[in-house]
Amino acid sequence: MSGRERTARDRRRRELGQNFLRPEWAERVLSALDVRPGELVLEVGAGRGALTFRLAALGARVIAVEVDPAWAGQLQAAGRGARPGSIRVVAANFLNTDLPEAPFRVVASVPFSLTTRILHRLLDDPTSALSRADLVVQWEVGRKRAAAPAANLLSASWAPWWRFALVDRIPAAAFRPVPGVDAGLLRVTRRDPPLLPLVMAGPFASFIRERWPQ
Repeated sequence: MSGRERTARDRRRRELGQNFLRPEWAERVLSALDVRPGELVLEVGAGRGALTFRLAALGARVIAVEVDPAWAGQLQAAGRGARPGSIRVVAANFLNTDLPEAPFRVVASVPFSLTTRILHRLLDDPTSALSRADLVVQWEVGRKRAAAPAANLLSASWAPWWRFALVDRIPAAAFRPVPGVDAGLLRVTRRDPPLLPLVMAGPFASFIRERWPQ
């Protein structure tokens, strides 16, 4: 930080990889999501709530997961003024949080350093109730995941159950603080019907690992 000491918030931003979408870009992302009233939306890394309150205004039922206790507290306080029952804030690490049992979708601007771990959490078990995920990820990661045919082991192991598409490019300047790379909106949708039965998820992943070196 030039000319001043790092604050506790500065340290949390660095440690947690916090880069927040500017309001106009949050609106642009939401305009591509086709959120419907009554949908259950799990938001990963809700941060300041740039997406949270807009999702609720569209009629979604939002579970906002935020690991930073300071932001989680602010979201809880601000959420009291939202439509009753529209926002539930969970102050926790998403990677250790149970997924909803009811049908749900995910919306998230994810910390770039945690993207692969978050994708594992969401996609490794295709028997979950997840229907779709719209994730703001590092641009090159989005390109890799959306490549067809699958360009790596992970994409191949998920391909029988999930489709990937890179929907939009988001410049680094769309975030505060500004990261060193651009981002992209990666859309993941459930295949219906799947290319393989759901019960084959574990065996197929093992098969891919054995025959496709990392």
